[in-house]
This record gives sequence, structure tokens and C-alpha cells, in this order.
Amino acid sequence: MSSRPQYDAFVVTAPGLEPLAVAELKAIGVTGARVTDGGATFAATRKTLYESNLRLHTASRVVVRASEFGAKAFHELERRARKVPWEAFISPNLRVSVRVTCRKSRLYHSDAVAERVASAIVSRVPGVGLAPDQESESDSDADDSADSGSQLILVRLLYDRCTISIDSSGALLHLRGYRQAVAKAPIRETLAAAAIKASGWSGDAPLIDPMCGSGTIPIEGALIARRIAPGLHRHFAFEQWPDFDAPVWNELTAAATARVLPRAARPIKGSDRDAGAIEAAIANAERAGVAGDIEFSRRPVSAIEPPEEPGWIVSNPPYGVRVGERDRLRNLYAQLGNVLRARCPGWNVALVSADPALERQVRVPLEAVLRTSNGGIKVRVVTGAVPAHRASVPGTAPDTAAAQRYPS
Repeated sequence: MSSRPQYDAFVVTAPGLEPLAVAELKAIGVTGARVTDGGATFAATRKTLYESNLRLHTASRVVVRASEFGAKAFHELERRARKVPWEAFISPNLRVSVRVTCRKSRLYHSDAVAERVASAIVSRVPGVGLAPDQESESDSDADDSADSGSQLILVRLLYDRCTISIDSSGALLHLRGYRQAVAKAPIRETLAAAAIKASGWSGDAPLIDPMCGSGTIPIEGALIARRIAPGLHRHFAFEQWPDFDAPVWNELTAAATARVLPRAARPIKGSDRDAGAIEAAIANAERAGVAGDIEFSRRPVSAIEPPEEPGWIVSNPPYGVRVGERDRLRNLYAQLGNVLRARCPGWNVALVSADPALERQVRVPLEAVLRTSNGGIKVRVVTGAVPAHRASVPGTAPDTAAAQRYPS
């Protein structure tokens, strides 16, 4: 099978995560990847297309741009859509789902555009059926589960230019397969991985999440520490393509399996004051195959027990977006800061935050290193270093009612 570039590939990310995706592509040997709005572009071979799905921690999906052309009228759209090599991506008798976005174009009716594109597909691929498009690209916390029996086609009309892309991923890439039990307001796996990577942690120092909820940040940390490819135990849309190269895919998965380390090199801890959250975290870690790498415990922030070796605190505290909640959260953030200064001198800290006023309550110098969104809320990842001298702070007093668990 030729290794020359044969796909114009695009890695879709949440806003702000584009540079992380480019860095991950470079780490797996992709050259020429570059940041663009909403993701990263690169010239892909079958191998690098498959491997990007398998190994990227921060990507939402990987698509192939199959065609781009001008279209100011429906007859023009349908004529040019019929020239797209659909049979290279859609097997006979497979179902397809067509998702359309139209902006600043003469063709603005998305359902009519989808109908024309579907007609073009049917004209070239025998027996193809249409499936409803029910999956959401929004940054919500819904499952976003894709129909494993259908192929997603993405059609974008912008300034009368039509871009047709073929999804190679299937279900969104944050769906690793391990998170079946969730706490309230969970953080998406891709954002958890992005926060860890943006913090600078790479597995060579301890990692603690003192408000871990259902365990997403510690689990993603364990996957990174042990070099476990996030897509190792799931299926992808490209596996149904007519030109799917099974030997190449088998070689990649075998190499990914061989790359896995037997255990995390440094302690990883997750804690939460809610017993149900910890039960969910343990179950999720077991499904992810990293239960032996993480010490989960039920405890308030004030009772964390960090290792002697300095490391990283990475957490997704509550945001306080509801009316009246922000004032109650000031105590929680202040308590977190007290504990960090008293028990974690010399540690690094990274927080997913939506409110600079709450960040200031931590009283640790913090700098924004990443801006994105979580559950439709604009957030940023802020990082800083806890002063190296141990503070004499009465910050380990019992939590107040305002510091009740807000899950991550």
C-alpha cells in the first residue's frame, strides 16, 4: 500500500485546542501539520489517518476533505457532488448521514442541500440508505454517540464554496469507552487531556485531582503516563471504508499495545467528598485499564495527602455560573489555595476555570495557557506554581457548607 499522502485530512478540535492537536500530530511523526480555525490540517496517508484517530488525546474527530467547489445554485451543487468519489469511502448497502451547515451563501436551506448531496451519493453507490443525523458537534455533555452502521458526511457552504468532508472517526473521539458512570457536570475526556498537557505534566511527577468527580482527569493522566492510546479499545468509521487496509491497522494497534508501560511511574491520586463520585471513578478506571495506577479516596479538599515529591495539582473546580453560586464558591477556592500553600509547596497547579474572580481566591499566581469551552461555558486553563516555602495557614479546618462537592 502506497505511503504517499493521499488524504487532505482535518483534525477537528474544540476551540483553543488546535495547537495541542498539532503537537500531538508531530509526536506521531506527521510533518507539515498546521493550526487552522477549529482544528489542524495535514496531508495523510492511510497509516497517519488511522494513527491520528488511534493516538490523539485532544481531537474531537478526524475528517477527510473529499471535494471543494463553487455552488451558487442547486443544479450546480448536485452536478458537482456527483463527481465526488463516494465509492472510495462508502461501501454498498451502507447507510449515510449527511450534516450540512450553510453560512453567507445563496444556498442556505440545509435540508435541501442535504437532499441534493444524498441524491449524488445514491447515484454512485448502489444500495446506500439514509440515516438520520442525530449526533451533535456541540460542546455539550451528551453522549454524542454515532450510529456505528452509518457513515457521516459533512457538507459546509461558506461564501458559495462547498466543502465536502468524510468522517473517519465515527463516534466522537472523546468517547474512549471507559466512562459509563458519570458524576454531575463531568468534564469531557478531550478537555481533561488538554488541561493535563497544557499544564506541562507528562507522567514523570505525581498528579493529584482533589475534586475528581467521576475520575476523568486522573484517568486521562494515567493513560498519558502509561502511553495508552486513547482509541485502542474502540472502533472507527474508516474500518468500514471499501479501501480499509486491515494489515496496516493491525500493525498500528499491535505497535500501540507494545508501547504501553506496565504502570504509571509516579503516584496519581483522585479524591472527592462524594462517595458516589468515587465509586463511579473507580468503575471508570477499571474499564480504562488503569485502576491499579490511581489511588481514589473519599475526602474533602482539606484532607488531601500529597506525596513528598512535588508534582502537579490538576483539577476542574465548579464554575459558579448559577445565580448566587459564585459567592458560595469563594470559600471553596480560598480553601483550595490554603491547602495548596500549606501542603503542596513547590507544586504546580492547573485549574479549568470560568471566573477570574474565583481564581484570585486561590492566592497563587495563575496565568491562562488555554481558552476553550466546557458544556457550553467559556473556560480557560490557568497554571501557576505554589510558593516553595510551606505556609503556616489554618487552611486545613473542616470545609464549610459552601465547599460542598461540585463534581468535575
